[in-house]
Amino acid sequence: MKPGRRIGVDVLVPFLLVALVFGGLVWKKYHEAGQLPTEPPGQQGPAVVQKVVLLYANDQAQLAREAREVERCEDRATCLRALLEELFRGPISDLENIFPEWTTINQVRIEGNLAIVDLGADFAEGLAPGSSAEMLAVYGIVNTICINLPEIKLVQISINGNRQARLRHLDLSQPLAPDYDLEAPAAQPDQERN
Repeated sequence: MKPGRRIGVDVLVPFLLVALVFGGLVWKKYHEAGQLPTEPPGQQGPAVVQKVVLLYANDQAQLAREAREVERCEDRATCLRALLEELFRGPISDLENIFPEWTTINQVRIEGNLAIVDLGADFAEGLAPGSSAEMLAVYGIVNTICINLPEIKLVQISINGNRQARLRHLDLSQPLAPDYDLEAPAAQPDQERN
């Protein structure tokens, strides 16, 4: 073997080992952070969003619509959970929040045209007193789901897995269809100007 080649290999092997170790450490850092880069910096496109309609209460104790943009999702169950999480964050307009502040979503499932939403006991315990408050909160959930996921025709709300749940005034043991009569009528163009 020629001495020139031996010196090149002696330099090249340690260099490759250092590069592999350094590359592995960088990969591990990004992998653990859950931020593996998919596109070069500055090349990311705009976030894909979709518009949703959320229901809260107006000052006449009726359901009223609030439009919002959220990240687009692919899976229906994931979309349902994201929709409910956004709903429970509360309104960003002058509408009133009708949901307990710390409402927990235990589980969501979609079976055909039925959405099953299992909420924590904090939902039932934290509702404002009265049958109207219960109706607004329950149908705020049901109508929001059915408006945004039109393939859903019925919503079953359970509390901590109990599908025979009952609030103080409202029976939740059967799946509920949306009730759009609880919503405030849409403002007419002439009414908006007055």
